[in-house]
Amino acid sequence: MSQKRSASSAKWLAEHEADRYVQEARKLGYRSRAAFKLIELNEKDKLIKPGMSVVDLGAAPGGWSQIARPLLGKKGRLIATDILDMEALPEVDFLRGDFREESVLKAVEALVGEHAVDLVLSDMAPNISGIDSADQAASLYLCELAFEFAVAHLKPGGTFAVKVFQGEGFETYLKLVRAAFASVAIRKPKASRPRSSEVYLVAKNFSPV
Repeated sequence: MSQKRSASSAKWLAEHEADRYVQEARKLGYRSRAAFKLIELNEKDKLIKPGMSVVDLGAAPGGWSQIARPLLGKKGRLIATDILDMEALPEVDFLRGDFREESVLKAVEALVGEHAVDLVLSDMAPNISGIDSADQAASLYLCELAFEFAVAHLKPGGTFAVKVFQGEGFETYLKLVRAAFASVAIRKPKASRPRSSEVYLVAKNFSPV
């Protein structure tokens, strides 16, 4: 590792350890600081209701599933997937695999079954290379896959919440989502780091073509 890379890594680690959301997540037993993002989105947009069927894409280490599952109650269902492994959570069906691969997509679809889902959550992000244009393209590709999955599996009137990085292709993606949903809000949760270009699109009232 270069000295420059080592210094930047040390700086990031120091910032991470000092982050109040990291500290609060540890105190509350949340698996990641990202849990606070979903908490805020849910408080603002009323995403999760008892009895819903929900799919959590890019779930590891489980921060979002950990928040969502108890809110669904006994009759609800949550299916989670990620390329990374995730420690089991009660009443969460987890499938490990690369969502970009057809076989993994088919396996998730088999778990979902014939019943349409109420909510698709996507906190997916690619491994960052440090090359902005490549990272943005890789991120948008995951967003497009999440959108295609949502369109294929949501009930009419369903909801889609997805992390998107602002940059090249963002406006085009926003138009794509707006064409399929009656309302689309752009959210920047307080737990999103200020310098990050990430935002969340909360798309409601899915209207199948």
